[in-house]
Amino acid sequence: MSDDRFAAQDAGDAQEDLNNSLDASPAPPEDSLDLRDETTTRSREAAEARDRHLRTLADFDNYRKRMQREWDSASQAGKRQLVLALLDVMDDFERAFAYASTAPESLLAGTRVIHQRLTDLLQAQGVVPYKSVGEPFDVALHEAVDVIKTDQAQSGLVLDELSHGYRWGNEVLRPARVRVAQ
Repeated sequence: MSDDRFAAQDAGDAQEDLNNSLDASPAPPEDSLDLRDETTTRSREAAEARDRHLRTLADFDNYRKRMQREWDSASQAGKRQLVLALLDVMDDFERAFAYASTAPESLLAGTRVIHQRLTDLLQAQGVVPYKSVGEPFDVALHEAVDVIKTDQAQSGLVLDELSHGYRWGNEVLRPARVRVAQ
């Protein structure tokens, strides 16, 4: 009989456990509202974090592009200074050719080869001379160093070119130094 008593006591304990578990039923509706609020808050925080991340990526991309533009600009400025110095050497060659009649032919031939190589190098970099003589004076293309009164040319035309003007792409690298008719 003692076994029956333990079995009955175990059955009673099981019933009590069941009752206790029923008392601990799912959370009341106000707890589910708290969970919804928490979920909404977490979703908003995640969206804000994502937006900050995207803005940071965009800021970095803009920074990278700005640095590339500045690098290109500095590089172009350095090239420009070098090319302008080479143009002065070209002017020296052209002045030397004006007085070349007294030089030996072998020296003159070598000088012409060097001049041509320098011309080819500049043209390979996009630096090309432009024509000025006979053209109307243009302040964007010409630097007037002298004005000559004459009846043989229309006023405002370039009569003579003291040094060539050069373009680099679409940009005037150096204006031509000219004499203009008046």
